[in-house]
Amino acid sequence: MENTIKKDGKYRYIEVGEGTPMIILHGLMGGLSNFEGVTNYFPRKGYQVLVPELPIYSMPMLKTNVKNFAKFLEQFIEYKGLKDVILLGNSLGGHIGLLHTKLYPEMVKALVITGSSGLYESAMGDGYPKRGDYEFIKKKAQDVFYDPAVATKEIVDEVFATVNDRMKLIKTLAIAKSAIRHNMSKDLPHMQTPTCIIWGENDSVTPPNVAREFHELLPDSDLFWIEKCGHAPMMEHPDEFNEILAKWLEQRNF
Repeated sequence: MENTIKKDGKYRYIEVGEGTPMIILHGLMGGLSNFEGVTNYFPRKGYQVLVPELPIYSMPMLKTNVKNFAKFLEQFIEYKGLKDVILLGNSLGGHIGLLHTKLYPEMVKALVITGSSGLYESAMGDGYPKRGDYEFIKKKAQDVFYDPAVATKEIVDEVFATVNDRMKLIKTLAIAKSAIRHNMSKDLPHMQTPTCIIWGENDSVTPPNVAREFHELLPDSDLFWIEKCGHAPMMEHPDEFNEILAKWLEQRNF
């Protein structure tokens, strides 16, 4: 990744561009580089793009849950002195963005979710994860995408290393349980923040009906589909993803 990671106090993050702050929230198995397309595109459009590294594996065990990640995000926003932020989250990152927006609505100008948890979660799949079985992990990683080739060896190796680290595995399962506990179906109808929902038509982790439910429950939302696309649209179809989002931000005057 060409963007260097800044280390600042307890935070590690990428920061590019100037203008309206857009904070990108990665998922459970997703690294900062998953958003390279977005990080390279939006600074040219007048946005300050920030991608903080979420403390998924560094939080104390008892604090490893969605709510504490949302609080961490709030501390990061305050630390950077930002206001009227746009939050963009994929998978668990979307869930953290949703919960943060519920807890601190005055801080968030707009929300963008893609393949987000918060209503339904099959991300852990069946019998997941089998430690030490590389082919099984490879298949699981490929299943996340419509085109299995997107799951490069680098991505598979990273997931494999995570599930073979006992502490990381325990925390991964704790987060998955926390995501299920923090179901947001009762909260969404009260959340007035403008929300852009961008979803892969072939998402097998959070299927299309999840996107439709988010759209129905969120009072001010727009739903967009990307064809031949799985759980991570910004990785599989970065150009189309950026185009949809840029147009939405323009229409909404953000």
